[in-house]
Amino acid sequence: MMHVVLIEPEIPWNTGNIGRTCLAAGVRLHLVGRLGFHLDSPELKRAGLDYWGKVDWVHHVTWEDFLKTLQDLSQLYFLSTRGQRSLWDMKVQDHSYFIFGKETAGFPKYFYERYQDQLFKIPQYSDAIRSLNLSTSVGIVIYEALRQQNQNKIQ
Repeated sequence: MMHVVLIEPEIPWNTGNIGRTCLAAGVRLHLVGRLGFHLDSPELKRAGLDYWGKVDWVHHVTWEDFLKTLQDLSQLYFLSTRGQRSLWDMKVQDHSYFIFGKETAGFPKYFYERYQDQLFKIPQYSDAIRSLNLSTSVGIVIYEALRQQNQNKIQ
């Protein structure tokens, strides 16, 4: 199984949309840390439509709590505009976790040093924008991972 991890997501519409994408792709969603909205938020449910109740998701209070749930074979990929390697260089494995920072601030500062060898970015043609929308980015990464792992299993 593949996983999407959102570190302190702030915008309920993004999280709701990401939940829908995870459900469609058979991916588990992990919400880590303090959320910028309540889990019973109407905006979250509106973005997730009637699918939110079917999303396979879990909330971890801290990053350390999340790390305790990992198996030895887990592969962590951190997606950031600060990544030095391209998404196209990722070699997705079983038990892959795709980790995204909060919408306005990215990852906690220490992540950039601690996980620098695991930082990837989504290629962009134009320098005119800083980044893509979080839910768009998650969709791109999930479907690239599915292409690598399961291209003949999804219809």
